[in-house]
Amino acid sequence: MQTANSKTLSFDEYVKHDATALAELVRKGDVTPDELLETAISRAEAVNPQLNAIVTLLYDKGRDMAKHLPKTGPFRGVPFLLKDLEMEWEGTPMKSGSFAYQHYVSSSDSEVVKRLKAAGLVFFGKTNTPEFGLTPYTESKLYGPARNPWNVAHSPGGSSGGSAAAVAAGIVPAATATDGGGSIRIPAACCGLFGLKPSRGRVTLGPRYGELWNGAVTGLAVTRSVRDSANLLDVIAGPLAGDPYGIAAPERPFKEEVGREPGKLRIAFSTQALIESQPTHPDCVKAVQEAVKLLEKLGHTVEEVPLPYEKTIVTEAFFLNVLSETAGVLREMGQYLGRPVRRSDVELNTWAQARLAEGFSAADVAFQKRRWNTLNRAMGQLHETCDVFLTPTLPRPPIAIGTFQNTTSEQRLLKLVDSLGGLKYLNGSKTVTDLAERSLGYISFTVITNMTGQPSMSVPLHWSEDGLPIGVMFAAKLGDEATLFRLAGQLEQERPWFDKRPKL
Repeated sequence: MQTANSKTLSFDEYVKHDATALAELVRKGDVTPDELLETAISRAEAVNPQLNAIVTLLYDKGRDMAKHLPKTGPFRGVPFLLKDLEMEWEGTPMKSGSFAYQHYVSSSDSEVVKRLKAAGLVFFGKTNTPEFGLTPYTESKLYGPARNPWNVAHSPGGSSGGSAAAVAAGIVPAATATDGGGSIRIPAACCGLFGLKPSRGRVTLGPRYGELWNGAVTGLAVTRSVRDSANLLDVIAGPLAGDPYGIAAPERPFKEEVGREPGKLRIAFSTQALIESQPTHPDCVKAVQEAVKLLEKLGHTVEEVPLPYEKTIVTEAFFLNVLSETAGVLREMGQYLGRPVRRSDVELNTWAQARLAEGFSAADVAFQKRRWNTLNRAMGQLHETCDVFLTPTLPRPPIAIGTFQNTTSEQRLLKLVDSLGGLKYLNGSKTVTDLAERSLGYISFTVITNMTGQPSMSVPLHWSEDGLPIGVMFAAKLGDEATLFRLAGQLEQERPWFDKRPKL
């Protein structure tokens, strides 16, 4: 219902506000939740056909939600989108990017969704994601590719690519994102957004899951402002009974860290490529170099260091984690379907990863998981002498859509080898080594903090000459999101990015 002082916001007015500011307009009665939602829906109708960011339109559910909001809440009345993966919203589809789940409807809310509802957010759609979030780009067979608002021929990244595209295009000021190998930070970097991956144990995956990917997965959002991410983390952080990990509560609300002086930080940085065949692109090196100059100007101590880890931590230890978890996903799918999973149920690469996992033993999985400790100790030692570690978010600018899709010959070979039952026998082969390097090279910087559980953020400080965003990434000690939010707030004030928007 419209109040005496309220007015409908035009898109130009709407997009000037972050989620925190929009909630303040609602609180003051300058605009109603219904009006904000209709502005968001209008923008979605205008740009989503180009971007394929929202794949499940739930406008009427959103309209009903806007009429039955809690009386209070830090984001009361703000339009919002949920990623179509791990975000259970009672009575709505959650397809996880897969044909096999196209008829799945959530019977209850996940705990994070409950907390977002209690904060007053208004959901009106689910965003595009690759099948089971398995790729750092968003090009599922079910949904088709999500497109980057800065250049629709390029990917918005993945696996939270639909959320990032929607936020960058101004449909919503923030949307949920999850991160098991970089899936918050990669789309943030590709779309010129801020994205922070919280510490392990900070955000529950319950009640459906205790952990995913051996503790690598967590969730938060992609946002245009730093304070929105901090405010959202305040909303969703905290344990749920039965969670497998515990972490100390923050000293104060995260929203109070944004704007607080970070002090003189000791910052180590590296642009060294982890995988020799995929050198760090000059634009990504330049982004870090410019960030170093800015940090020094702000009074921080910055020192270049070699990467404190080597590639097999990713290409062997994490790769086997991905394979085994993919096999687990298909086992779980079989329970849902009530029959064994067939190759036609999932994409060829998903099927191939699960079959490759059969070539490894339980001892292989356990051994490679133990190697994660080597990485934990190396990063722990690094943080004995530095507060923050800076790298590129990605080793290259946003990729063109289709860059990582199988070639025709690769498709034929996979199908042939699978038809002969040979995929599980490729363990230790050059084929598997090459596959690991190719598939994990793009996430070689981001995946490290998924393995260690450290908080990590991508900050949009650089754009290439052809107008594509390039993020830089900062990691802090486990549990120290506060330092990252303080530093991010300082960088945002010194080099603002909020008003940089793509011209769709």
